[in-house]
Amino acid sequence: MSSRTFGRITAAVIIAAATLIGGIYGRSAFSQSGAGPEGGTGRIRAAYDEALSVIAENYVDSVDYEKANEAAVQGMLWSLDPHSSFFTPAEYRRLLQDQESRFTGIGVSILRHRDGVYVQTPIEGTPAAKAGLRFGDRIVEVDGKDAREWTTQAVSKAVRGPEGEPVTIKIERAGSQAPLYFTIRRGSVPQPSIRNAFMIRPGVGYVGLTGGFTHTTSEELVRALEHLSGQGMQQLVLDLRGNPGGLLDQAIKVTSHFVPRGKGVVSVRTRDPESSREYKNVFHDPVDFPLVILVNGNSASASEIVAGAVQDHGRGLVVGETTFGKGLVQRIFNLPYGAGLTLTTAKYYTPYGRLIQRSYTGGSVYDYYAHNGPTAVPTPPQPAGPTSPVAPNAGVGAPTPLPTPAATPSGPPIRTAGGRVFYGGGGITPDREVKPLEVGTPLRARIYEEAFYFVRQLAGGQIAGLESYRVAAEPQFGRAPRPTDFPVNEKVLQAFRDFVKRDPEAGLTPVQVEREIEYAKLRIRENLVNAAHGGDAATRYLLEGDPQMLRALELFPEAKALAENIGRRPDSE
Repeated sequence: MSSRTFGRITAAVIIAAATLIGGIYGRSAFSQSGAGPEGGTGRIRAAYDEALSVIAENYVDSVDYEKANEAAVQGMLWSLDPHSSFFTPAEYRRLLQDQESRFTGIGVSILRHRDGVYVQTPIEGTPAAKAGLRFGDRIVEVDGKDAREWTTQAVSKAVRGPEGEPVTIKIERAGSQAPLYFTIRRGSVPQPSIRNAFMIRPGVGYVGLTGGFTHTTSEELVRALEHLSGQGMQQLVLDLRGNPGGLLDQAIKVTSHFVPRGKGVVSVRTRDPESSREYKNVFHDPVDFPLVILVNGNSASASEIVAGAVQDHGRGLVVGETTFGKGLVQRIFNLPYGAGLTLTTAKYYTPYGRLIQRSYTGGSVYDYYAHNGPTAVPTPPQPAGPTSPVAPNAGVGAPTPLPTPAATPSGPPIRTAGGRVFYGGGGITPDREVKPLEVGTPLRARIYEEAFYFVRQLAGGQIAGLESYRVAAEPQFGRAPRPTDFPVNEKVLQAFRDFVKRDPEAGLTPVQVEREIEYAKLRIRENLVNAAHGGDAATRYLLEGDPQMLRALELFPEAKALAENIGRRPDSE
């Protein structure tokens, strides 16, 4: 890209055939300065060219004009909102790939721990799984390059590449005296939206729609619902926690499985009122069983369309934490030289008119993204915690429930189906707020790390007296963990205590370990299940004691009563 490309980029934009309602995260920052220069584009271009000329003639060092030009375009977009972004050619290719249900790589989940990047689990059926990579393998080289100090993103970038091309990875494995080398041919790796779908209780189906909204999301949901119905599903938990969003058409199709035919799903309002549009369910006759949707602060955009429509129509209960509040619609535009941008072209509203987008003015970009942001340590579906018992028939025949807790009015009150009142402008407030288990404290972060390192040795057969816990082969995918699999008994916990004492990097005292011994127990077994049966099985294990999930299971009678009560009201039409 030349130093004079800015004007051509801003003038010659070709619309791509996609609408992206996007994820939570845009680029790393955005300007909150005032309006741009007055006048037409000619005056703006003249000012830009003059500034560039001054820089070229007077700057003390040589200038990377391509980098400066990219920064100029990005700065212009950042001054608009936090979700309009510029993408270099490499970033743009990755953006388009992320909308697909597959990518090209080796198929392995990795995570940076304190001394390197480790394999968390290979993905079933992928080149990494077939080659024999395992939980706890430390990646030390990629194609001969030292990777011990690399970030997770750097390793991921290095192992991706053209399909069929080989990549050689050097790893260190617990129980192996010498490093191991794997030459793996890159292949197509599934990237499904639905990561888990199974019967969590007799008659109760669970669909974990946590992987974004891609081109295949609705098709995946159809298959999941058919599969679970065949197993006797009569109630459904739809998990949207951590789902960052994605394609608008897929959000509409997913919602159409749950709201009545002909009812509104979402309204998209642009600067030109004539271009605004309301989308309705014209796709499906919806399922009629009781529904509970799980959300949290990282449920954004497309996830909020689904949750907001279900809540507006009183079709089910929304449980968890207030969602992110991302109600800006981006379109993807191709730019010259392979670059691209996403530009906010509309806002979306729930069927009864709630604006989902929360304010992005009056604060820093850090404040915007940190609001309900991710915790400091990895957070799979949240582990066990006590829940308040309720009567088995609580809510049956009771008045239609109001949002709990009461929403903070950040927009005008909106009266929805059944007379329920919600407020817009701050995400989707759940009908029932339920906090997850706290995982972000410094102490629990250290416990999390130590449990990983301990299980790496335990699964490698390196803990004396516990050799029966050795995982000698690749994960046995597709199997749910049994209660008797890898019990974390007192002998295992004592071995963990001893392991922590010997680890100078742990930073844990015996008193701290005892204070969090139940949390350590949970994380130890999670990692053991992961090592033996893969990441999906570990997720299933965590869901069994997830406080938000447990509360959702208790609320099915109320979800049923809500839908029935609203369905009988004249004002629900």
